[in-house]
Amino acid sequence: MATRIGRQALAAAAVGAFALPAAQAAYAASVRALLRRTLRRLRRGDVEGVLRLYHDDVRFIFPGENSWGADFRSKQELEPWFRRFVRVGLQLEADEILVKGPPWNSTVCVRFTDQATGDDGSTVYENRGVIVLELRWGKVAYEIAHEDTERVAEFDRYLAEHEPPGDTSRVAVAP
Repeated sequence: MATRIGRQALAAAAVGAFALPAAQAAYAASVRALLRRTLRRLRRGDVEGVLRLYHDDVRFIFPGENSWGADFRSKQELEPWFRRFVRVGLQLEADEILVKGPPWNSTVCVRFTDQATGDDGSTVYENRGVIVLELRWGKVAYEIAHEDTERVAEFDRYLAEHEPPGDTSRVAVAP
């Protein structure tokens, strides 16, 4: 009897060991699909759709001494930042998305390229970087973006003369 129970437990453990990587792969694929869909929304200007992915008390950091620099601690603070992102025509494309961890504590790295074009169709800004996200049950709790801040500063100089109408004030960086 003990041998039979031992074999059943071993068989269950073996099935679990093979099922776990498959479940993790399926979860990672679903997170990648969710993020790609959210980035498509951002490119179309659907800020509300993007913000649904964020916790109300999200921590969002964009390092740098430029008009994009931010250290926000709520979705409400983040919203104007995304609205400006859309207004100036930035287009962010994910080149690679890596997902690690379970649904209640996931880390996601997004290697990306972003760019903006001028009225004449020429590229006025292009940059590459990495965004690190911490997800809790499918929502962003923490985000930090790392990209070439010198290029961001150059884009600021361009925007000083060409930014479309709207709230162009810099959102204060939280301490």
